Amino acid sequence: NWGWYAFDPKTNLIYFGTGNPSPWNETMRPGDNKWTMTIFGRDADTGLAKFGYQKTPHDEWDYAGVNVMMLSEQKDKDGQVRSLLTHPDRNGIIYTLDRTNGDLVSANKIDDTVNEFKSVDMKTGQPIRDPEYGTRMDHLAKDICPSAMGYHNQGHDSYDPQKQLFFMGVNHICMDWEPFM
Repeated sequence: NWGWYAFDPKTNLIYFGTGNPSPWNETMRPGDNKWTMTIFGRDADTGLAKFGYQKTPHDEWDYAGVNVMMLSEQKDKDGQVRSLLTHPDRNGIIYTLDRTNGDLVSANKIDDTVNEFKSVDMKTGQPIRDPEYGTRMDHLAKDICPSAMGYHNQGHDSYDPQKQLFFMGVNHICMDWEPFM
């Protein structure tokens, strides 16, 4: 974890993201690489994790999930006010979690050009990969969007509670990728 942090005094939780696994050649490291690319909510007094949500299991694109954690209070579909955490990730998905328990509220593409994932399964929280844009050995993946730089990188973002709008800078850069030993 080397990115941005947020603190909620009501929950006494510190929120942060963890980076990507290595080596970048995904063929050399099987499995989900648990706890990489994860949003954590940890108790500020004990350091114990209250929750962890892994956004990109087995990250194969170097997305390093450490970007800003924006805290907000917003009404849900039923009109109930919820304490939320919104995280625009380098993988091109904007995640919103209930910051009291880590439940996934939404996971939406920044725009339609994001192609390494078809969507995020809201029941499991897992991204649905498009194998055409995978980085496996002996496969040249062309026009992977976003690039390793990500659609959102380490820039500062903000939330306007009066307008209920998020303001963020994004990149629109794609890449080709062919791993080798």
